[in-house]
Order: sequence, then C-alpha cells, then structure tokens
Amino acid sequence: MTNSYTTEIKTSSFAPPSDSRQRVGQFLRDLQDQICQRLEEIDGEGTFQEDAWTREEGGGGRSRVMKAGKVFEQGGVGFSEVWGKDLPPSILVQRPEAAGHGFHAMGTSMVLHPRSPYIPTVHLNYRYFEAGPVWWFGGGIDLTPYYPFAEDAAHFHQTMKQACDQHHPEYYPTFKRWCDEYFYLKHRQETRGVGGIFFDYQDGRGKLYHGPNASGPAAVYSDALEEIAPRNWEQLFSFVQDCGHSFLPAYIPIVERRQGMEYGDRQRQFQLYRRGRYVEFNLIYDRGTIFGLQTNGRTESILMSLPPMVRWEYSFQPEPNTPEAELYERFLKPQDWASWSPDNH
Repeated sequence: MTNSYTTEIKTSSFAPPSDSRQRVGQFLRDLQDQICQRLEEIDGEGTFQEDAWTREEGGGGRSRVMKAGKVFEQGGVGFSEVWGKDLPPSILVQRPEAAGHGFHAMGTSMVLHPRSPYIPTVHLNYRYFEAGPVWWFGGGIDLTPYYPFAEDAAHFHQTMKQACDQHHPEYYPTFKRWCDEYFYLKHRQETRGVGGIFFDYQDGRGKLYHGPNASGPAAVYSDALEEIAPRNWEQLFSFVQDCGHSFLPAYIPIVERRQGMEYGDRQRQFQLYRRGRYVEFNLIYDRGTIFGLQTNGRTESILMSLPPMVRWEYSFQPEPNTPEAELYERFLKPQDWASWSPDNH
C-alpha cells in the first residue's frame, strides 16, 4: 500500500478545490458536534449551552460552554467562520504575501478544565485560512496535567503520533517539537504542560516548520530533513481531519482512568495555582486570542478558554520529593513521551 505522502502531485493541485470552504466548515462543525456529544456523555450531568453570534465585519460562529458539570468544571468548544478585507498584523508577519487580499478564516477550538486535579486540562484547535491565492491549515492539541502520570502523557502522545504517521513519518517529530516551543512561557521558563502537536501555515510546500524561532529545536529538526515531497490540499485536509478525530481516543481514556480518584484540598489548591499558568499563556502569548481580538471577534467566545477559578501565590515552590515537585522537574520539560513504556522507565 502506498502512503499518501508519496502520491504524485501536479502543480495545479496546489490550488484549493472550489468547495474548500464548505468542506472544511462542515468538518469543523461536525467535529464540534462529536466532541460536545461525547463530553456530555462522560460528564453525565453537565450540558453545553450554545450561543450563536455574528460579526459585524463578516461571519460569526457558535460558542458552546459547559459550566459546573460533574467532571468538567468548565469547558468551551467553539466554531467560528469569519471574513474581511484585511488580515491582522499577527498573521501578516508570517505570511506577508497575503497582504492586500480579503481573508476567510474558520476554526474549531476547545479548552476543558476538569474538576479533578488528576484529570489534565486539554486544548485543541484546528483552523483553515484563505486570502486571495494564499491558503493554509494550522492547529494542534496539547495536554496540561496538574499531577504527574506518565502513562497518561504517553497515551496522549502515542495516539497523536499514530494519527500523524498515517500521513507522513516526519509530521509527529516536527510538530511535537513545534508544540513544545509554542506552548512555552518565556517569563517562567517552563512549558505549559506535556505538549502534543502544533503546526501552522501548512500549504504543502517547503519545509514543515514555519515558525518564528529559526534556531529552535523544531526548526533545526525540520531543516535537517531531506526535501519534503509536495503535498496537495486534499492530503493536508485529510491529515487535519485525522488529527481532529483522534482527540476523543487520546483524551477520554485519561478521563475514565482518573475521574474516580479521591483528592483533597492540597491537590485542589495546587491545581488552581497551576491554572494561573494557563491564564498567563492565553493572555500574553496565545495567537488565537490575539487574532480574535485583532479581528473584533466576540470577546466572551475568545476568552471562554480561561478557567472559572484560579489563584496566584507569590514565589511558590513545591516541596521536595512530592508529586508537585515531580511535575516541575520532569513533566514541564520536553521529552519523548511517545516512546515511554512502563518497562523502560
């Protein structure tokens, strides 16, 4: 069987199909529906409230939020599709050739904040842009545990690697490094969690890494690869679909494994403290937040990723030889989770 990435590609196939927006939009809405349905099932009590919204300049979306569920203290799963005359500066820095063209952007994004400190927070976003002759896919998924369970991080990464490997053997190793780089709090000098995959500006041509850090591990790895064969729109769309559909098998088994574990005030307070890192990242660095605000998106929808409760503590340091210390010492440093097994650790 020939892998999809070896398929011969004609130059003309780089252009999106005429129904590209309709097909991607349908997939993203269906993904939102599938995720919300399964999350309501596993929560057992919480339901998603939907707010449909419109954007004056063009477009709109549907924001779904679960509040005060049994498993999920708060979760948001949003779909948006917006268009306009000019892309914001945050995009044009990376894709200057899109300047002067009207744009069409759509995406599904999600953040879940569970009640239990033993269930990780998870974030997902997949998106598609068109601006004149320029188009690209972007997105990713990452896991933010509060307590160190290596088998959870390994399961998450192995599931994402399996989805990536169906399309190209270099997707996971490149996009895993890119994720570690992107979800990094420079002012704290720590990663937000155990990562996952992240990619952007994928139009099937050139190197896999299109990020701002030309000397980082993702760029170094990408630059060292042999020339990547061109990939067309259909191949990239298929890849994004498989990534989106891998969320439930990557995350739900972790929820099922941890939701019955008892915890106390110590664990809850540590969870609330670590949630502060999530807030810091989303308000300072997150490009989705910046893009939404720069394009006059719906503020409530943009900020629905923030947790309902959070705390900060001055100069907090975890006690030595505790699970909290292990999180800092091991889990907030990039490593090869996909290769982890109980036998070799």
